[in-house]
Amino acid sequence: MTHAIVVPDAPALAADPLVDLRVVVPEAVLDVRYAGTANMLGRAVYSRAAAFLRRSTARKLSAAASDLRVRGLRLVVYDAYRPWSIQRLLWETRTDPRYVADPAHGSAHNRGGAVDAGLADAEGHALAMPCDFDEFGPLSAHGAAGAPSAAAARVRTLKAALESAGFEALAEEWWHYVDPASRAWPLLDVPLEALAA
Repeated sequence: MTHAIVVPDAPALAADPLVDLRVVVPEAVLDVRYAGTANMLGRAVYSRAAAFLRRSTARKLSAAASDLRVRGLRLVVYDAYRPWSIQRLLWETRTDPRYVADPAHGSAHNRGGAVDAGLADAEGHALAMPCDFDEFGPLSAHGAAGAPSAAAARVRTLKAALESAGFEALAEEWWHYVDPASRAWPLLDVPLEALAA
Protein backbone atom coordinates (compact mmCIF):
# COMPACT_ATOMS: atom_id res chain seq x y z
CA MET A 1 0.00 0.00 0.00
CA THR A 2 1.55 3.30 -1.03
CA HIS A 3 0.65 6.52 0.68
CA ALA A 4 2.32 9.82 1.51
CA ILE A 5 2.17 10.52 5.21
CA VAL A 6 3.59 13.75 6.59
CA VAL A 7 4.46 14.84 10.11
CA PRO A 8 3.11 17.85 12.05
CA ASP A 9 5.98 20.21 11.14
CA ALA A 10 6.08 19.26 7.45
CA PRO A 11 6.34 22.15 4.94
CA ALA A 12 3.09 20.98 3.35
CA LEU A 13 1.26 22.16 6.48
CA ALA A 14 3.14 25.39 7.06
CA ALA A 15 1.15 27.64 4.70
CA ASP A 16 -2.23 26.06 5.41
CA PRO A 17 -2.05 24.43 8.86
CA LEU A 18 -4.66 22.38 10.65
CA VAL A 19 -6.65 24.74 12.86
CA ASP A 20 -9.03 24.12 15.74
CA LEU A 21 -12.65 24.64 14.68
CA ARG A 22 -13.47 25.98 18.15
CA VAL A 23 -11.44 29.04 17.16
CA VAL A 24 -12.60 29.49 13.56
CA VAL A 25 -16.24 28.45 13.99
CA PRO A 26 -16.83 29.01 17.73
CA GLU A 27 -20.60 28.58 17.52
CA ALA A 28 -20.30 25.08 16.03
CA VAL A 29 -21.57 22.29 18.26
CA LEU A 30 -18.84 19.65 18.57
CA ASP A 31 -20.32 16.15 18.70
CA VAL A 32 -17.14 14.34 17.67
CA ARG A 33 -18.41 10.80 17.31
CA TYR A 34 -15.06 9.00 17.08
CA ALA A 35 -14.22 10.29 20.57
CA GLY A 36 -17.15 8.20 21.88
CA THR A 37 -19.06 5.04 21.02
CA ALA A 38 -21.83 6.41 18.74
CA ASN A 39 -20.02 5.54 15.50
CA MET A 40 -19.55 2.64 13.10
CA LEU A 41 -16.81 1.13 15.27
CA GLY A 42 -18.86 1.26 18.47
CA ARG A 43 -15.81 2.47 20.40
CA ALA A 44 -13.72 5.58 20.90
CA VAL A 45 -10.70 5.92 18.61
CA TYR A 46 -9.95 9.60 19.24
CA SER A 47 -8.30 10.58 22.50
CA ARG A 48 -10.31 13.79 22.70
CA ALA A 49 -13.38 15.41 21.19
CA ALA A 50 -11.57 17.85 18.91
CA ALA A 51 -12.13 18.96 15.33
CA PHE A 52 -9.48 20.40 13.01
CA LEU A 53 -9.43 21.41 9.34
CA ARG A 54 -6.88 23.04 7.09
CA ARG A 55 -7.20 26.80 7.60
CA SER A 56 -8.52 27.39 4.07
CA THR A 57 -11.22 24.75 4.53
CA ALA A 58 -12.10 26.02 8.00
CA ARG A 59 -12.71 29.47 6.51
CA LYS A 60 -15.18 27.94 4.06
CA LEU A 61 -16.91 26.20 6.97
CA SER A 62 -17.08 29.55 8.79
CA ALA A 63 -18.82 31.06 5.76
CA ALA A 64 -21.37 28.23 5.78
CA ALA A 65 -21.92 28.71 9.52
CA SER A 66 -22.57 32.42 8.95
CA ASP A 67 -25.18 31.58 6.31
CA LEU A 68 -26.89 29.18 8.71
CA ARG A 69 -26.71 31.62 11.63
CA VAL A 70 -29.05 34.07 9.89
CA ARG A 71 -31.55 31.21 9.64
CA GLY A 72 -31.33 30.55 13.39
CA LEU A 73 -29.24 27.41 12.88
CA ARG A 74 -25.84 26.16 13.99
CA LEU A 75 -23.53 23.52 12.56
CA VAL A 76 -22.99 20.25 14.40
CA VAL A 77 -19.56 18.75 13.65
CA TYR A 78 -19.31 14.96 13.89
CA ASP A 79 -15.84 14.65 12.36
CA ALA A 80 -13.30 16.73 10.49
CA TYR A 81 -9.57 15.97 10.09
CA ARG A 82 -9.08 12.24 10.62
CA PRO A 83 -5.61 10.69 10.99
CA TRP A 84 -4.79 8.18 8.26
CA SER A 85 -4.27 5.40 10.83
CA ILE A 86 -7.91 5.85 11.93
CA GLN A 87 -9.00 5.65 8.30
CA ARG A 88 -7.32 2.26 8.13
CA LEU A 89 -9.32 1.11 11.19
CA LEU A 90 -12.58 2.24 9.56
CA TRP A 91 -11.71 0.40 6.34
CA GLU A 92 -10.92 -2.79 8.25
CA THR A 93 -14.40 -2.57 9.81
CA ARG A 94 -16.31 -1.73 6.62
CA THR A 95 -14.63 -2.29 3.27
CA ASP A 96 -17.36 -0.56 1.29
CA PRO A 97 -16.02 2.35 -0.80
CA ARG A 98 -19.48 3.91 -1.01
CA TYR A 99 -19.15 4.85 2.66
CA VAL A 100 -15.49 4.49 3.68
CA ALA A 101 -12.50 5.59 1.62
CA ASP A 102 -9.84 2.96 0.97
CA PRO A 103 -6.75 4.03 2.94
CA ALA A 104 -4.63 3.12 -0.08
CA HIS A 105 -5.98 6.31 -1.63
CA GLY A 106 -7.07 8.05 1.55
CA SER A 107 -9.96 10.33 2.28
CA ALA A 108 -10.34 14.10 2.17
CA HIS A 109 -10.70 13.70 5.95
CA ASN A 110 -7.09 12.47 6.06
CA ARG A 111 -6.01 15.61 4.22
CA GLY A 112 -7.83 18.02 6.54
CA GLY A 113 -10.32 18.89 3.82
CA ALA A 114 -13.60 17.21 4.80
CA VAL A 115 -16.21 17.72 7.47
CA ASP A 116 -19.11 15.58 8.64
CA ALA A 117 -21.85 17.92 9.77
CA GLY A 118 -25.44 18.20 10.88
CA LEU A 119 -27.67 20.99 12.19
CA ALA A 120 -28.65 22.35 15.59
CA ASP A 121 -31.03 25.10 16.61
CA ALA A 122 -29.79 28.48 17.85
CA GLU A 123 -29.44 27.10 21.40
CA GLY A 124 -27.25 24.23 20.19
CA HIS A 125 -29.79 21.42 20.42
CA ALA A 126 -29.22 18.89 17.62
CA LEU A 127 -32.02 18.68 15.08
CA ALA A 128 -33.30 15.37 13.71
CA MET A 129 -31.87 14.37 10.35
CA PRO A 130 -33.07 11.46 8.15
CA CYS A 131 -30.83 9.03 10.08
CA ASP A 132 -27.96 9.11 12.52
CA PHE A 133 -24.35 9.81 11.57
CA ASP A 134 -22.56 6.63 10.39
CA GLU A 135 -25.90 4.88 9.83
CA PHE A 136 -25.18 3.66 6.33
CA GLY A 137 -28.18 2.71 4.25
CA PRO A 138 -31.07 4.14 2.24
CA LEU A 139 -31.75 7.05 4.59
CA SER A 140 -28.13 8.23 4.61
CA ALA A 141 -28.28 9.39 0.97
CA HIS A 142 -29.21 12.88 -0.19
CA GLY A 143 -32.80 12.90 -1.39
CA ALA A 144 -33.55 9.61 0.37
CA ALA A 145 -37.04 8.31 -0.22
CA GLY A 146 -38.88 7.79 3.05
CA ALA A 147 -37.04 10.48 5.00
CA PRO A 148 -39.36 12.58 7.18
CA SER A 149 -40.12 15.83 5.38
CA ALA A 150 -38.68 18.09 8.12
CA ALA A 151 -35.44 16.10 8.23
CA ALA A 152 -35.18 16.07 4.44
CA ALA A 153 -35.64 19.86 4.43
CA ARG A 154 -32.81 20.22 6.96
CA VAL A 155 -30.51 18.18 4.73
CA ARG A 156 -31.31 20.50 1.82
CA THR A 157 -30.61 23.54 4.00
CA LEU A 158 -27.29 22.10 5.19
CA LYS A 159 -26.30 21.16 1.64
CA ALA A 160 -27.17 24.60 0.25
CA ALA A 161 -25.10 26.39 2.91
CA LEU A 162 -22.05 24.15 2.50
CA GLU A 163 -22.15 24.12 -1.29
CA SER A 164 -22.50 27.92 -1.36
CA ALA A 165 -19.32 28.07 0.76
CA GLY A 166 -17.41 25.90 -1.73
CA PHE A 167 -17.89 22.34 -0.45
CA GLU A 168 -19.05 19.32 -2.45
CA ALA A 169 -21.56 16.82 -1.06
CA LEU A 170 -21.14 13.06 -1.09
CA ALA A 171 -24.32 11.60 -2.57
CA GLU A 172 -24.37 8.56 -0.25
CA GLU A 173 -23.97 10.48 3.04
CA TRP A 174 -26.03 13.56 3.92
CA TRP A 175 -23.39 14.57 6.52
CA HIS A 176 -20.19 14.38 4.42
CA TYR A 177 -18.75 17.46 2.67
CA VAL A 178 -15.41 17.85 0.89
CA ASP A 179 -13.34 20.88 0.03
CA PRO A 180 -12.39 20.13 -3.61
CA ALA A 181 -9.00 21.83 -3.09
CA SER A 182 -8.03 18.99 -0.76
CA ARG A 183 -7.58 16.56 -3.66
CA ALA A 184 -4.11 18.07 -4.18
CA TRP A 185 -3.10 17.80 -0.52
CA PRO A 186 -1.01 15.01 1.04
CA LEU A 187 -2.43 12.41 3.38
CA LEU A 188 -1.74 13.14 7.05
CA ASP A 189 -1.34 10.87 10.03
CA VAL A 190 -0.85 13.53 12.67
CA PRO A 191 -2.38 12.30 15.96
CA LEU A 192 -4.97 14.61 17.49
CA GLU A 193 -2.79 14.70 20.61
CA ALA A 194 -0.05 16.39 18.59
CA LEU A 195 -2.30 19.25 17.46
CA ALA A 196 -2.41 22.38 19.57
CA ALA A 197 -5.64 23.23 21.33
